[in-house]
Amino acid sequence: MSTLATDYEKTDIGTIQIAPEVIEVIAGLATVEVQGVAGMSGGFAGGIAELLGRKNLSKGVKVEVGQREAAVDVSIVVEFGHRIPEVASAIQRNVKQAIESMTGLSVVEVNVHIHDVQFKAPDKQLPEEEDTAVQRVK
Repeated sequence: MSTLATDYEKTDIGTIQIAPEVIEVIAGLATVEVQGVAGMSGGFAGGIAELLGRKNLSKGVKVEVGQREAAVDVSIVVEFGHRIPEVASAIQRNVKQAIESMTGLSVVEVNVHIHDVQFKAPDKQLPEEEDTAVQRVK
């Protein structure tokens, strides 16, 4: 998908076009800023990019871009203990505000898909448990 330059994006020097990937990155960054978001839930391609050492800033984000409007879908993992409807509403507000202020496009919808809940990492093993683990590996 490519965005077409609208009238106000045409200047006497040329036109301004915003790639959909740019909007995906903006939406991804605006999403992870929200408290309660543990991370993005990307597909197979996002996982491959991270294995290769690249930070995929658009992981878990899909956009549809027209001349003046954009629609966004974000897929997230929420932290346990946070109210999912409140986290989703905050994401919708933050993504809409970020895209509209940075690009001038009107965001018609922001759909939030919750794919998982992340629990806190287990605390470090007690010293007694470490000793038994060492003894078992003789």
